Amino acid sequence: MGLVLAAALQAQDTLQAINPPELPPAHGYSHVVVAPPGRMVSISGQVAMDREGRVVGEGDFRAQCVQVFENLRIALRSAGLDFKDVVRTDMYVTDLAHLDVLRDVRARYLPADAPATSTLVKVDALFRPELMIEVAAEAVQPSGRKPRR
Repeated sequence: MGLVLAAALQAQDTLQAINPPELPPAHGYSHVVVAPPGRMVSISGQVAMDREGRVVGEGDFRAQCVQVFENLRIALRSAGLDFKDVVRTDMYVTDLAHLDVLRDVRARYLPADAPATSTLVKVDALFRPELMIEVAAEAVQPSGRKPRR
């Protein structure tokens, strides 16, 4: 009985990704993520800017993607979290022609076994014309787990 209870408690401490067979195939994201009870953390849209506010990778979509995901990593760590805790991303790009690059970079950061839900929107422009991508995220720190720092 104790092992069953321990397994149930552990299951509550992890994200559950669901991709109903009635929905189209999900490539690099999940249609549904059930988060364990805990602390919700929202991260503002991150762009390809360094700590001094300089644009990184002007004209280079891959370089901008990497900088965006590195900025998300820093934001997550500041809350004691990592990419395994992300339940949602909202991605805004200025050109859908770079979708394969975005998927490739995203796959290096988000876990493949239970990827976050995701929304992708093509926008005319971001707040600075040289920026090509912005990504916001939501994460959950399960209530039974101490922050990772």
